[in-house]
Amino acid sequence: MTATIIDGKAIAAALRAKIAQAVRALAKDHGIVPHLAVILVGEDSASAVYVRTKTKSTADAGMLSTDHRLPAHTSQGALLALIENLNADPGVHGILLQLPLPAGLDSGAALQAIDPDKDVDGFHPLNAGRLASGLPGLVPCTPRGCIILAKSVHASLAGMNAAVVGRSNIVGKPLAQLLLAENATVTIAHSKTRDLAALCRRADLLFVAIGRAAMIRGEWIKPGATVIDVGINRVPGEAGKSRLIGDVDFEEACSVAGAITPVPGGVGPMTIACVMLNTLRAAYASAGLPEPLV
Repeated sequence: MTATIIDGKAIAAALRAKIAQAVRALAKDHGIVPHLAVILVGEDSASAVYVRTKTKSTADAGMLSTDHRLPAHTSQGALLALIENLNADPGVHGILLQLPLPAGLDSGAALQAIDPDKDVDGFHPLNAGRLASGLPGLVPCTPRGCIILAKSVHASLAGMNAAVVGRSNIVGKPLAQLLLAENATVTIAHSKTRDLAALCRRADLLFVAIGRAAMIRGEWIKPGATVIDVGINRVPGEAGKSRLIGDVDFEEACSVAGAITPVPGGVGPMTIACVMLNTLRAAYASAGLPEPLV
C-alpha cells in the first residue's frame, strides 16, 4: 500500500480563498474589515518568521493586520496594558499573542487577559469551556486544521475510531473535543499510556502531537488508516544542514497508511489558515452577524 499524501498547502489555499471571499462580502455589505492584532515579545527568530507569515496571510485575505513588537525586557504590566487596550478597541477583532514569551513573563496570565471573543488562538479558558460544552466559541487553530484535513479524506468521521497521541491544552485536548463533536470514538494517549503501539494499531484516524521525532513507526499503524502528523522536529540533515520531520516515521507509515500528512506541508499551513478563519468569525460575531459560510 502506498499512502495518499494529504496536501495541506492546497487545502489551506482553498480555505484562504473562501475566507477572502467572505472578507470581501463583509466589507461590501457591512463596511467591516477584519483586523488581527499580533503581539510579539522579544527576538525569537522562529516566532518572527511565523508572525511574518501570518501578516502576509491576513493581507492576502484582504484583512488588516497590526504587529505590536515589544522588547524582551517588557514587563508583565506593560504587556497586560497593551492587551487591555486592544480588548477595548472596537476596530480590532482578533488578538494573537505569539508564544513562547521571554523568561519572566507569565504567558498564562497574558492569555487569560485577552477578550475571549477576540482570542483567535482559542486558548482562553472560557473558549476551552465552550468547546467542551459544545457551545459556540473560537476553537484552537491546529486542532481545527486537523479536522479539516481528516475530512478531506473522509466525508464523515462518525463512528470511526480516533486515537490522539498527546494531551496538551493546545492540540491534544481540544482535538479530542472536536472529534467527539464529529461523532468519532476517541482515545487520548500520552506518556503514561501502556502499549501505545497496540492502541495506535486500532485507530482508523491517528493524530500525533507529542514532539518526538519519528516516534510512531509504520508497524504501529492500522493498514489503511488516516494519519495526521502534527509534529515539527528539527533534526540533522545533509551537508550539515537541518531538516524538519514529524512525530511519525513518514517513509514507514507511507507503506501502511491509507492517507498521511507530510511534514512540512501538512498541518502547518492549516494552522495559519485557521487563524484567518477565527479572525473572520470574530469580526462577524462582533457585528452580531451569523456565522460566515466558510
